[in-house]
Formats: sequence, C-alpha cells, structure tokens
Amino acid sequence: MTENDDKEHIKVSKKVKSMQMFHRPVPTAMQGDRLGICVTQFDPKLLERGLVCTPDSLQTIHAAVISVKKIPYFKGSLHTKAKFHITLGHETVMGKVMFFSVPPPHLNQEGPTDHFDFGKEYLYQDSYVTKDSEVDKADGPRGDELLPKQQWALLEFEKPVTCPRLCLVIGSKLDTDIHSNTCRLAFHGVLLEVAEEKNYSETFLPKLKVFKMKRKEGQVERVNDDYSVIGRSLFKKETNIQLFVGLKVTLSTGEEGAIEGSFGQSGKFKVRIPSESM
Repeated sequence: MTENDDKEHIKVSKKVKSMQMFHRPVPTAMQGDRLGICVTQFDPKLLERGLVCTPDSLQTIHAAVISVKKIPYFKGSLHTKAKFHITLGHETVMGKVMFFSVPPPHLNQEGPTDHFDFGKEYLYQDSYVTKDSEVDKADGPRGDELLPKQQWALLEFEKPVTCPRLCLVIGSKLDTDIHSNTCRLAFHGVLLEVAEEKNYSETFLPKLKVFKMKRKEGQVERVNDDYSVIGRSLFKKETNIQLFVGLKVTLSTGEEGAIEGSFGQSGKFKVRIPSESM
C-alpha cells in the first residue's frame, strides 16, 4: 500500500482476507474492476487515498530512462533541458528531459524495446530528431537513412512519482492555451530504467554513457615521414595531448589518421596515417 502523497509512502504489506464486487464475494479481480477488500490488521486512518497493489509491483522514482517517440500532431520541437508534464501511473508531475540516440554509423540499428543497455555509448541530442528538425535545415533535408531508428530520453522529476514497471509514459505541454487549436500531447514512450535513490545523480546517472560530438580544426605544419605529419593549432600549450591519443583525424586531402602523441612542448602533435590511406 502506498499513499498517493509526496509527504509519505507507508509501504505496508498486509493480507487481503476477502474481496467483494457489488456486494458479492469474488476470488479474483483484474484491472478496471471496482472492488471492496477486507484487509487484516490495518489502520484505515493511514490511507485516505492511495494505491493498493501486489507487493513490489510499484516503485517510487526520481528519474528514469524511457523509449521516446514524438506525437505527430504536436507542432512544437522537443528540446533537451525543456520541462514537460510527465504522466505515468496515476500521476502527472513536471520533469526535465534529455534526448539521445545511438551514434553514427549505427543509426539504423534497432535494439530491444523492453529494456535499456547501459553497456553502450549514446549520442547526446539538443532535441528529438525528425526530418523537419530545425537543427537539420541548415544542412539540407535529412533522409530516412540518417534518422535514428530509436531515440531515448532521460527524465528528471521535480518530485518523486510512484508507478508500475514498464508503464506507458506521456509527455505534454498542459500549460498551452486550451483555446488554441493545437495538440498538447508531445511524446510517448515506455519506462525502461529507473532511479529510486534520491541521490540518483551519484548512483544512476554515471551509468548512462552519453557523449557529445565535437569537431576542431587545426593545421598541418609539415610532413614528418611517409606515414605521419606534424600538426598545430588544435591544442593549447598546456593541454595533455595523451588524453586525445587514438582519436581520428581527417585531412583536407581526404586521408584519415589518428593522433599518435605530442610533438615538442608547444601544443603540436603527431598524426599517424596508415599506409592504405596514402
């Protein structure tokens, strides 16, 4: 039993002695039934309005990872760090979102829909990606092959919410003018992974491997030998270049190589280019 109030979750397990439906005894009940139950040794003053359920079927959570799909009738954009009204279980709470997907070249791969893999790395998105995303318009239209097959969202709730596992999640903009001719339902998804700890930023978030794509440009200072060049203007003098060893570099002539290490003390670096690229 869980009280539907942020002040207290009593989390008490008691035996159901009997059940009645329209004053007739019944041995079982299912979702949607209107039921009277007799619970042994329970003080009714503890529960004014709340949830009665099978033990361990509900969880009280502070954050969650969900699968996410935009509702086509919603005309606005879905931006990371935006706040939405999040409906899950029997509650609607305010939550902040962060969108992410698998990185290229795996955009067309589809994984399981009933769980989330913390072992993989994911690409941070400024917003949910669609063909009409504003972020794509500057680079021309986005083809289907460049659209991620799956997208996810991290939800962080302003207050804890009690809900079932793998439940439906709906994100809405309920503060939109009800007289405007617009859809207020923004996205939907399924609850995949949850953080029940209040300090989830220390226990849950570090498990989520989300990175941002960054691009920097430098200059080739000179050719070092047949298979390497010396570059500059990519790092500051004090930068620890060892942190970037192995990262890919593409030359303006089309060859691809990898950072091999620093060269001198002024921020210059060596790029090794495989023989097949030359």
